[in-house]
Amino acid sequence: MTQLTKTIRDLAADLAAGRTTSVALTEQMLARAEAHRAQGGHAYVSLDGEQALMEARASDAARAAGLVPSPLAGIPLSIKDLFDVKGQVSSAASLALAEAPPAVADAGAVARLRAAGAILLGRTNMSEFAFSGLGLNPHYGTPRHPHDGARVAGGSTSGGAVTVALGMAAGALGTDTGGSIRIPSAFCGLTGFKPTAAAVSLAGTVPLSRSLDSAGPIAHSVDCCAILHAALSGHAIAAHAPALKGLRFGFTLDYVGANVEPQVQQAYARALDKLRAAGAQVEQFDFPELLELPTINGGGGLVAAEAWHWHRALLEEKGAQYDQRVAARIRRGQQQGAADYIDLLDARARLIGVARRRLAPFDAWLMPSVAIVAPEVAPLEADDATFFATNGLVLRNASVINFLDGCALSLPCHADGELPVGLGICGLAGADDTVLQIGRAVEALLRGNAKE
Repeated sequence: MTQLTKTIRDLAADLAAGRTTSVALTEQMLARAEAHRAQGGHAYVSLDGEQALMEARASDAARAAGLVPSPLAGIPLSIKDLFDVKGQVSSAASLALAEAPPAVADAGAVARLRAAGAILLGRTNMSEFAFSGLGLNPHYGTPRHPHDGARVAGGSTSGGAVTVALGMAAGALGTDTGGSIRIPSAFCGLTGFKPTAAAVSLAGTVPLSRSLDSAGPIAHSVDCCAILHAALSGHAIAAHAPALKGLRFGFTLDYVGANVEPQVQQAYARALDKLRAAGAQVEQFDFPELLELPTINGGGGLVAAEAWHWHRALLEEKGAQYDQRVAARIRRGQQQGAADYIDLLDARARLIGVARRRLAPFDAWLMPSVAIVAPEVAPLEADDATFFATNGLVLRNASVINFLDGCALSLPCHADGELPVGLGICGLAGADDTVLQIGRAVEALLRGNAKE
C-alpha cells in the first residue's frame, strides 16, 4: 500500500505508534493539493491550510495528553462545497452563491467530523449545485480523472474523489442524490458509501432534492467508509466480514443490466464469478417495474421538482450566473404541478413496496455502479446532446437506489488493463450495517485477501 492509498486505520495506527503526526500528514496533503492546483488541477475550490494546521497541532497535543476521540483523530479530510463550515461560504461551486454570507455554524455532518477529531483541509469542487453525474464545472474548472486527464472524474462529488485518489485527503465528505458519491468512486477506483438518506443529518447543507439527498464518504476501503459513516451517523458499525459461502446475492438484467459497456460487463461478470467460486449464491431475478422509471421521471422527477422549489428565487435573480445546463434541468420542475408531485411520491412509495418483495430473498442486490467507464471530457463540453445523453446513462443505475430510499456501496472492480469501474452492493432503507459488513467480505475477495 503506497503512501497515497493508506487507509484511515493505517494512518491512525501510524499516529498511535508515533510514526507520524497530524501536522506531518496535514502538511503532506496540503503540499500535494497546492502542487495539484499549480499544475492546473481543480479538485479543491478552496484550501484552509492555516486553520487545518492549527487543528492538527491541537490534535497532536491532545493525543500526547491521551485524548483520542476516534480513529479519525488527526486525519485530514476534504469537504464538498455543499456543507456549511463556520465562517466560510457554501457556494455549491456556483457563481450564483459566491457572494453569499459565510455560514454561522458548521453543518451537522461537519460538526460530527470535528467532534471525531478530523482535520478539515478545504472545500472540494463539484458539479454546480450537485446536478450532474459527470462533474463538469464551467466556473471553477472540471476535476479530471486521476489516471487519465482526458476523462471526467465523475460527479457530482468530483473534486472529493480526486482529493482521495491523489493523496490530498484521506477521505472525502460528499453527497449522493442520484449517485454523486458512487459514480466518482467507480470511475476513480475508490470506495464510496451512500447511506440510507435519514442516517446522516443534512442540516446546514445546500439541498438538491430533499427526498433523495444523502451524505456519505469516499475513501480507499470499506473500513474507511465504515469509520467515516460511524462518525457521521453516530452509530457504531460492526467491523465484521461474514463468510461469503451461503450468502445469497441477486442481480437483474432489467434496466440496470441493459446497455452496459463491454469492459464494465467484463469486470462485473468476473466479480460475480469470484463470488460464485467463493460459495456465494448469485442468482438472477426479475424486476420489470424498474422499466417504469423513465416514464415516472419523464418530467424531471423529484429532483427537478424539489430543486425548482429551492432555486426559483435565486434563478430569477441570478440565472445568468448558473451553468445553463444545470439551470435547464432545474427549470423542468416549473412545469410540474402539485398533482404531478404527489403522483411522483405515490409512484416512489409503490416501487419501494415492490422492491421489498423482489429483494426479500437476498442478502444484497448487485449491479454495475455505472454502466460505462469514465467518458472523455471534450465531447461532453462540446455538445449538449452528448452531455445530456451521457449524464443520463451515468446516473441510471445509481439513481435507482436513491429512488428506492436504499443504501449502497461502490467497490473498485477492474478488467485486465482497463479503467476501473464499480461493483454496486445495494440494500433497502436501514440495511447500512449489513451492506457495509457484506462489503468487507466482497472487498477482501476482490483484493485476493478473502479468508478460506
